[in-house]
Amino acid sequence: MDGKFHIKLQIVGRYYPLLIERKDEERFRKAAKLINDKVAQYKLRYKDKDNQDFLSMAALQFVLKELDLEEKIDERPVVSAIEELTDELEAFVKKE
Repeated sequence: MDGKFHIKLQIVGRYYPLLIERKDEERFRKAAKLINDKVAQYKLRYKDKDNQDFLSMAALQFVLKELDLEEKIDERPVVSAIEELTDELEAFVKKE
């Protein structure tokens, strides 16, 4: 049963209707849960803030994690090493 369908996600007390691929439902629900859990952690720590502050801090933390992953997945060193090996192989073949 593939195809798009409607779901409602609750994020920090508000409901958001979304049209998503059926195969992505679990990911969306897990993402909403992670956001809600992170906001709940901030609510326990900081009593004098509001939901906007908590959402902003959660967003900042998740984006920082994303940036860390992008840096870890940086392909440039691998591409550089492959180019270097290719040059060495071409030089070796030319000698033969």
